[in-house]
Amino acid sequence: MSLETVVPVPASNGYSADSIQVLEGLEAVRKRPAMYIGDISVKGLHHLVYEVVDNSIDEALAGHCDKITVDINEDNSITVQDNGRGIPTGMHTKENRSALEVVMTVLHAGGKFDKGSYKVSGGLHGVGVSCVNALSTRLQVTVDRDGKTFEQEYQRGIPMYKVREIGDSDTTGTKVQFWPDDTIFTTTEYNKEILQGRLKELAYLNRGISIVLNDRRELLEDGSFYTKTFHSEGGIVEFVEQIDKNANRAPLIPQTIYCDGYDEKSNVAVEVAMVYNAGYQENIFSYVNNINTIEGGTHVAGFRRSITRVFKNYGDKQGMFEKAKVTIEGDDFREGISAIISVKVPEPQFEGQTKTKLGNSEVMGIVDVTLSRVLEAYLEENPKDAKTIIQKVILAAQARAAAKRARDMVQRKSVLSGGGLPGKLADCSEKDPGICELFLVEGDSAGGTAKQGRDRSFQAILPLRGKILNVEKAMEHKIYDNEEIRNMFTALGVKIGTPDDPKALDISKLRYHKLIIMTDADVDGSHIATLIMTFIYRYMKALVEQGYVYIAQPPLYLVKKGKDQEYAWNDAERKNLIALFGQGKDDSVNTQRYKGLGEMNAEQLWETTMNPATRTLKQVTMDSAAEADRIFSMLMGDEVPPRREFIETHAKYAKIDV
Repeated sequence: MSLETVVPVPASNGYSADSIQVLEGLEAVRKRPAMYIGDISVKGLHHLVYEVVDNSIDEALAGHCDKITVDINEDNSITVQDNGRGIPTGMHTKENRSALEVVMTVLHAGGKFDKGSYKVSGGLHGVGVSCVNALSTRLQVTVDRDGKTFEQEYQRGIPMYKVREIGDSDTTGTKVQFWPDDTIFTTTEYNKEILQGRLKELAYLNRGISIVLNDRRELLEDGSFYTKTFHSEGGIVEFVEQIDKNANRAPLIPQTIYCDGYDEKSNVAVEVAMVYNAGYQENIFSYVNNINTIEGGTHVAGFRRSITRVFKNYGDKQGMFEKAKVTIEGDDFREGISAIISVKVPEPQFEGQTKTKLGNSEVMGIVDVTLSRVLEAYLEENPKDAKTIIQKVILAAQARAAAKRARDMVQRKSVLSGGGLPGKLADCSEKDPGICELFLVEGDSAGGTAKQGRDRSFQAILPLRGKILNVEKAMEHKIYDNEEIRNMFTALGVKIGTPDDPKALDISKLRYHKLIIMTDADVDGSHIATLIMTFIYRYMKALVEQGYVYIAQPPLYLVKKGKDQEYAWNDAERKNLIALFGQGKDDSVNTQRYKGLGEMNAEQLWETTMNPATRTLKQVTMDSAAEADRIFSMLMGDEVPPRREFIETHAKYAKIDV
């Protein structure tokens, strides 16, 4: 099957100064940066890089760029360079200034808003490089175009001089270097692993493009700096195969099913790559214009509709479902599927809680028709694989029926048990979920301390007994039979199943908007936290997506000298406190190591870990669904060798606490 996807572009270059259309200014960016880039911490900081890279990806989508380089410089500034056509530098008729200055200083100004320049463009909301400019203490742009080199420099979005010509050039392209504003961002240190994840994803989604990441801060033994190139000729086929390989999922059929298509009426391009594996999960990763649509949308609905209809028709035609004597539903056809759905849409409409759910109705039919054509041919040409898939569908239906009985039992027990809440739950008096917190606490002993130390008005405590079930290795109906898991569902007030999706989590009655995992600071505590997180990721992912999940940070040490005492959350703080209290002499100072929450009294636990005024919480976020899926499958699944390799690779970062 062909791997070629063609997105038609105008025959002429069509990219001049007047292609740049102005929509609005930059007035509010510095006042409310989180509205434009998500937040002002790590996520927002890295989003600046993505905005600049998206401009280069647009050039690649239009067929004018095949190499993008991202440098993390020694001073933690970022340089992004491409070999595209170069941002136009001529005078903009309406603005009466250089088009380059318009692009760099006016929000929502760029060629992506002119249909003659780009058929589709990367990025989600298109705030553009001007937003990056506004949030940088300094930004410098250099353009090679029309045989010349041009440049302009800015400070916090304000041009320092007019666009000027600085020499001749026999190449084309754009280079942007920027320094994030440390008066806005809570951190300005870039993490190469975070950038690598996104750049690797972009290379898969845009096959044939080379994206190079250089970290000039990290010198190797030979004196060179760290560099990594991302390039994929296989595109999303290689992407989905790598996802299952990394997660150690055994393939059910040998072939990856791939399809592509282009709808000339709507200018929508579609690519789908899917594999069937022996697992129980449905792993669908969807993208619109290279952005991960974590809430799905019409492109995912079209994919699911096609899968259900084509496989159901085939099974009915072969008489396989009639013999099975089991009711088949849509979910059964998708158990064990890993798929990448990538669509390019000229004018995407987004909705949903995080504005990452595609709403364009026409896309559903385009994806459905495109995929159905390929699936029907595949089943006819591969009857052995088709039979294997249908047999798995039947097994999935039988398991689903058992899981439904178990889910119904969970919810029925809630109704029959009076108030419907677990007996171990110490609830709060406040009823507004927006200010209520539920602590999942390891063990009855620590749970008792937490109950005494909490603020009863808004903090609830649910002690968990020992290590909960590893859901990565269990069939669904076994999971709902687990008492600790049933208690979590019941305490939170959530239900499984919505009118649109029987497996979706219904959080309309969610009782707490902060779910806080609080475990001991030892190996067992870390293991329990990981088990809880695995359960939440697989069965309550909506709580993570909407920012409701947190991890408590109890202190590791209490450093005392006489009546003076301070808490330390890491070894560096402990050493600083010892130096402060004892002038460098450890024997004028007493250090207590907290290995368990139960070693603190109620007052100490409140003061250090539960008091909103003094505590530190880590919010659990999910930037890459594919990477999260890989990590959970690798750490918690059946395959030992990948887990051993991961531990050996990262062992140098571990600290042994004896």
